[in-house]
Amino acid sequence: MSSPVTTSQTIGPFSHEAWRWAFDATATLRSSAATIVVSGAIYDGDGIPINDAIIEAWLPDAVSTEQAQAIPGFRRVPSADDGGFSLEVSLPTAAINGKPVMFVTVFARGLTRHQFCAVFLQDDSGLTQSEILLQVPAERRHTLIARKQAQGRYRWDIQMQGEQETVFFDYA
Repeated sequence: MSSPVTTSQTIGPFSHEAWRWAFDATATLRSSAATIVVSGAIYDGDGIPINDAIIEAWLPDAVSTEQAQAIPGFRRVPSADDGGFSLEVSLPTAAINGKPVMFVTVFARGLTRHQFCAVFLQDDSGLTQSEILLQVPAERRHTLIARKQAQGRYRWDIQMQGEQETVFFDYA
């Protein structure tokens, strides 16, 4: 008898343990560039924190400055009990100029497919000319922009559903 649950319908229940190798490989950042921290939380459609999500980030511009890393330009973090996550990000040596600071993949319970998005920094002067952001309706762009907090810290939350749902891209 086949199971009614397919592999694309769940990432767990043991994803945090199964992917431990990647959490450990990216736990301590070794970068020759300046770094920032992007923190936030992931929420379901009812505003309840998702405590078993996996947030992956790819920083293509950071590969050259992270040669000491096990996997340069890659991050993978689990969400905490309160849905929280935190990513240390190497800043590109050149100006960002409307490019994402990172591309993000979200894995979470209940998703039939993982979701893709990009994160931009609020203080990037090139946001109004961003080729990616210009494809997103103006009233939804804020869901992809990390808000500046204290020096070197940004806040970016992920809303999986609802009125403030994060914009997710379809790369098919």
